Amino acid sequence: MLRRLAVVSFCVIFSWHAFAQKSPKNPEPPQSLFKAGGATVTTDEFIYLYKKNHQDKPVEFTRAKIDEYLKLFIDFKLKVEEAKRRGMDTTAAFTKEYNSYRAEVRKPFLPDNTLVDSLTKLTYNRMEEEVRASHILITVKPEATPADTLAAYNRATELRSRLINGLDFGSAAAQYSEDPSAKSNKGDLGYFTALQMVYPFETAAYSLKVGEISNPVRTRFGYHLIRVADRRPAQGEVEVSHIMVRIRESQDNEKAKNIIFSVYEQLQAGVPWNDLCKQYSEDPSTKDLGGKLKPFGTGGMATVPEFERAAFELQKPGDISDPVHTQYGWHIIKLERKIPLASYEALSPTLRNRVTRDERTSVSRTALLAKYQKRFSFQENAGVKESVFNLADSTLTSGKWNPSQTLASQTLFTLRGKSIPVKSFYTYVARNQRSQQQTPRRYIEQLYNSFTEATILDAIEDDIIARDPTFVYLLKEYYEGILLFEIMEKEVWSKASADSVGQQQYYHAHSTQYQAGDRTRAVIYSASSSSGFPGLQELIAAKDERKIQEYAIAQKIRIEAGVFKKDEKELLSKIPWAPGVYTVETKGMYYLAWLKEVLPPGIMPFEEARPAVISDFQSLTEKKWLDQLRKKYPVKVNEKGKQYVIATLESKNSASK
Repeated sequence: MLRRLAVVSFCVIFSWHAFAQKSPKNPEPPQSLFKAGGATVTTDEFIYLYKKNHQDKPVEFTRAKIDEYLKLFIDFKLKVEEAKRRGMDTTAAFTKEYNSYRAEVRKPFLPDNTLVDSLTKLTYNRMEEEVRASHILITVKPEATPADTLAAYNRATELRSRLINGLDFGSAAAQYSEDPSAKSNKGDLGYFTALQMVYPFETAAYSLKVGEISNPVRTRFGYHLIRVADRRPAQGEVEVSHIMVRIRESQDNEKAKNIIFSVYEQLQAGVPWNDLCKQYSEDPSTKDLGGKLKPFGTGGMATVPEFERAAFELQKPGDISDPVHTQYGWHIIKLERKIPLASYEALSPTLRNRVTRDERTSVSRTALLAKYQKRFSFQENAGVKESVFNLADSTLTSGKWNPSQTLASQTLFTLRGKSIPVKSFYTYVARNQRSQQQTPRRYIEQLYNSFTEATILDAIEDDIIARDPTFVYLLKEYYEGILLFEIMEKEVWSKASADSVGQQQYYHAHSTQYQAGDRTRAVIYSASSSSGFPGLQELIAAKDERKIQEYAIAQKIRIEAGVFKKDEKELLSKIPWAPGVYTVETKGMYYLAWLKEVLPPGIMPFEEARPAVISDFQSLTEKKWLDQLRKKYPVKVNEKGKQYVIATLESKNSASK
């Protein structure tokens, strides 16, 4: 996967600055730079890519550098041409991956960015306040029939009338709510902030005044009646440490309580926190770190509200709580620091990413599609649509729908005056249908909506291309980048990696190239605590490899075995350079190094040199393959086009001086 990303990135070294670049007002007419097989590469494409891949590098805009890049670019195009000739761009896997990249590339060009910006700002504004609310849930599934949906809505409406007329909300929640937790909490959800509840629920809660009861609010869970009990300014986050005594079958609540109160008394008497934490805390992930937990905000400890409440009640760093009882045991909490809500400018990049992945993005997408349906004169053929929907049966929900082609040539809808036939929808369904639990009718409606959305986005894409040709180049880069990975994997990487005989032959012919200085054959164990090292050392002394492995896994100790140079690992410079077992602490991590053998300088044996040999052997394999491609697809460079490219790019270098 990493190699795939690297190859695509090689072809698509993009930046949002590059996305915004516009083509010149009076561009030179495209002219051929070179031909490779049946492919023609224009001067415009080469200039665009060279500028983009060498931004802020004026020293690269010289004749020699441009010529060097041109040779590499020709090699790249030869590989892509071969991949196309083999039909690698026609597979289902290629289409799926390319369309995924295409959707991502298209996002910055879509005109809904202002809507996303508005949603991001609205979300931050809500985060500045926390709401405490209760709810009553009347469940109804998203795929419920209209009759069942109406029945649930009527139940919620009737119950709201009774609440307005004086029925106690908490009692009603305990009796009528279909949220399993309502029996114990009477519907009280505590305090929450934006992005912690499903979007329609959040919006309703933030729209209510204290004491007000909402109309029925539909979410994917059903209908909610919401009552806001309180509002308060955002508390931000809190960072605390804790000492924890668990309640187990072997240790009842009273015993745990006695231990935690004893610890509390020792703290009051001046015994250091860290000493008591190491001695008594039964939270293994934090006891050796002073009990420190990651910062959390409102709702961050929703499963232990008593803990969260006590943590936020502490005022000054160093303050210690009274013992706190939770479902997990007894705790003493120490405040490390309070972290106020960051500014919008600081949070907006992260917040925007969360918003675009959240349910609320459907708001902007729905608005965008509705806008473009109107602009593109979208008109459905209702009769044909209903006839197609009536063909949906159990084969559709099993992912095997193959409908009659009687309707295939009829118009399903028109867009910009162009007829979209039923057969186009059939093709879309054939590619995208999957086994489903929902009804055939609901599933075909879902597929139809997705198809209309995809068709509208394609039309929007046509507009983008008309106003900004850089979009075409971006799509082409992804398209060719995926093909490059596929063909390189097949013809170079996998082939060379699997050819053990060829690797051996290459090594013996070039063994003097694989020299190494002092190094050690060793196993390095690392952990956030050294508590497991004594037991590990005993097993190393016994040389029981199986038990060493099992012990390390159980103790969450990381293992790294291999041959290491002295300057390769910082810890190796802190221990004797001789066989043995050594422990060292560096940068908050603990290491145990088992140096099995110190190797003298000289030619590396094949197994040690193998990673470098494979890399070099792959380069040789690629060179031979490229020689074959040059014979198969003769390259013809247009000298006039080349001189135009060099002159254009060199002028950029001159202008930057």
